[in-house]
Amino acid sequence: MSLPVEETAPVPLSALLRERTRAAHGEANSEQFIEELLSGGLSRAAHADLSAQLLPVYEALEEASAALGDDDRGAGLVFTELARVPALERDLAFLYGPAWRDEIRILPATHAYADHIREVGGSLPHYAAHSYTRYLGDLSGGQIVKRMMKQHYGLEEEGVAFYTFPDIPKVKVFKDAYRDALDQLDLDDDEVTATLDETLLAFTLNRAVFTELAEIHC
Repeated sequence: MSLPVEETAPVPLSALLRERTRAAHGEANSEQFIEELLSGGLSRAAHADLSAQLLPVYEALEEASAALGDDDRGAGLVFTELARVPALERDLAFLYGPAWRDEIRILPATHAYADHIREVGGSLPHYAAHSYTRYLGDLSGGQIVKRMMKQHYGLEEEGVAFYTFPDIPKVKVFKDAYRDALDQLDLDDDEVTATLDETLLAFTLNRAVFTELAEIHC
């Protein structure tokens, strides 16, 4: 008599993403631009330039969010509390002045990053990858960035509004809810693989922006 085979529970997508991106996350944090910015070795202009690069990336991501909000499969991963574009616009107005749209420069790597999100963001696996990479990063390491910018570059809340989430009073509770939403996505095996691969590409695109910023500021 043979014993019944026990089925192994599938590994949650959030756990797969955390494991797959562990090395890439460390590499991003060790980029020269980030290390020098966080240690106080650069200038407020470097922080302003980083903020300027973030704007087109989040514009592209939040355009995709708006589209997926009407998709039954993707709506659960769209949280209005995460929207960053208005905060970035306030930061840029403070850092560059009222004519900030004429003052900022968008780097080639940033254009490539934003264009890629626009190209693939309508696909749920690809959107999930970029949403995970950006928003969970903002809620985690982004809070360290905010503290260091205030400490080293004489900023108060103005200039770092991007890192403040007024509609998320308990960050850990929200992050857990976000991971649950990821795990509830109705993705087949190929789509899970696509999500994991796209997340690594998101880190690569982000690091390319850091590299170009380092060429200017380091």
